Amino acid sequence: MEEVQRHSVHTLVFRSLKRSHDMFLSNQRLLAPQDDTAEKMKKAIKARDSYSLVFDRVKMAQALKQREALDASNNPPPPGTNLELGDSVALGSEGVIVPYSGGNSLIPSTPLSGSTGNTSALIPRKAPVMPRPRWHAPWKLYRVISGHLGWVRCVTVEPGNEWFATGAADRVIKIWDLASGKLKVSLTGHVSTVRGLQVSTRHPYLFSCGEDRQVKCWDLEYTKVIRHYHGHLSAVYAMSLHPTIDVLVTAGRDSTARVWDMRTKANVHTLTGHTNTIASVVCQAANPQIITGSHDSTIRLWDLAAGKSMCTLTNHKKSVRSLVIHPTLYTFASASPDNIKQWKCPEGKFIQNLSGHNAIVNCLAVNPSGVLVSGGDNGTMYLWDWRTGYNFQRLQAAVQPGSMDSEAGIFAMTYDHSGTRLITTEADKTIKVYKEDDSATEDSHPVNWKPDIIKRRKF
Repeated sequence: MEEVQRHSVHTLVFRSLKRSHDMFLSNQRLLAPQDDTAEKMKKAIKARDSYSLVFDRVKMAQALKQREALDASNNPPPPGTNLELGDSVALGSEGVIVPYSGGNSLIPSTPLSGSTGNTSALIPRKAPVMPRPRWHAPWKLYRVISGHLGWVRCVTVEPGNEWFATGAADRVIKIWDLASGKLKVSLTGHVSTVRGLQVSTRHPYLFSCGEDRQVKCWDLEYTKVIRHYHGHLSAVYAMSLHPTIDVLVTAGRDSTARVWDMRTKANVHTLTGHTNTIASVVCQAANPQIITGSHDSTIRLWDLAAGKSMCTLTNHKKSVRSLVIHPTLYTFASASPDNIKQWKCPEGKFIQNLSGHNAIVNCLAVNPSGVLVSGGDNGTMYLWDWRTGYNFQRLQAAVQPGSMDSEAGIFAMTYDHSGTRLITTEADKTIKVYKEDDSATEDSHPVNWKPDIIKRRKF
């Protein structure tokens, strides 16, 4: 019974297929005959659309060859003119053959006799010029300052360039003399790790934030806390002062950046949009006025007046831990374990990648001379030329005797206001100060640079 059913089903399917085949076959003759002219026209339009520039160049080259052959047959070379094999020739303005030396161009530099005005010469394309990196003196360690009892997480230099402040996991803010490296004063008040410090250029105030969710304003004349800014729901990891307006921007683990009125303690804006911890925030006077980098692998550019995100940069594939704005150029850089990237303001246009620092990059700093420094979680420090992205020096500082080898991370770094001294804060509880090697010259430390195009041509 089952075999009979199966046979009948096969028969029905076959008949259905045959009926469809016959129907379409019978309708085939009703279709319009193929128009060869239309097909050729369609192919010509497609080819012209894709390869119009190539066609124009080929036609121009053919026309010039025909004209050269025609002119050569009409004006044979005068007796006594010896042309060796391989010499390029061109027709002068009066039909006389003259030696031609115009590089690799297809077109002679002298216009052909009788040439019409609508024939444009083929201009040879210039090879791309790779800017050569500027020479920078190598940097060397010249001072190690110890005094904190925990990881040193942040550093800032005061506008007068006389002292700098550091904050650490021992909950203490210490102020050091920049010239001698001696401790001036210790400020206690935080109940957890101090993660951010900023000194105002307009007021005698020091601002601090930490993992205790507190944002404090210290009066440096009395070394006392005079204001608290309440609002963050979790640890505050980064802060920045606007250079021209009396506002403070803080950001942290609650994925928001908050804009505070420095005087009234009012929360002017709460910048929401990131989906993970905001690790870095920077301010500048021009647009975009606020830039944030987050562990959600994005960078956001904010309009301070509207309190809204202008643009989101999603080029990074891993968490963005540090941002730095160039002091003179209208550009900024961002650090992530995948790459250090440079961007152009105000729209956040990508400029270039700085590849090679294969570590979790915690911090960046740049000085007016164009020396960009990146500090890694493994204690490595790479120095780059800002304009070309050339890595001219790599440093690995030795850890403090008595600390573990794993405690080699660099957490924060900054240049002093002259750009001649670099201060780093590290996991071995020390502060290290670097300066340029005065004895170095371009002969002793040459620029060993090759363009990336040449480097990658290895098959």
